[in-house]
Amino acid sequence: MNRKLKNEELDRLSVSEFVRAEKAPIRVILEDIRSMSNVGSVFRTADAFLIDELILCGITGIPPHREIQKTALGATESVKWSYKESIVEAIYQSKKDGFTVLCAEQSIGSISLAKLPIFEKIAIVLGNEVNGVSQSAIDQSHGVVEIPQEGTKHSLNIAVATGIVLWEIRRNL
Repeated sequence: MNRKLKNEELDRLSVSEFVRAEKAPIRVILEDIRSMSNVGSVFRTADAFLIDELILCGITGIPPHREIQKTALGATESVKWSYKESIVEAIYQSKKDGFTVLCAEQSIGSISLAKLPIFEKIAIVLGNEVNGVSQSAIDQSHGVVEIPQEGTKHSLNIAVATGIVLWEIRRNL
């Protein structure tokens, strides 16, 4: 018989244990995210997948912010994050740190997420809710990965897209 687990039965890391834990070689870079709720949701997802770092760029909100905190549920305290004014600076730093940088976007020559090769260290750029990832980010990256979609809509919510991409990358590590 299945029984829902209580929070104390989940055996989750404390914040201090999380900070000391070995992280997945994954970085998430957010470019110009308008919604603080989306930013908070990405923090929470980054915590769930034990990623290396979350880089916030451009107009993306930064903690502490009430709306971020509301959806992050404390993940701003566990996830390592930084702010870079420009996406180009964030991509440059990630490349310098040895990450393969891919943009999650629809483009000519994109790789289907289902066929994404395994990389030793990977940074994923996710873009603005309306305009997506900028062309300058695509130009600076190593390539583009696309989430296969079969419905009538052209895109997914940024927080949902982050979860899908991170799940697939972690599954393949």
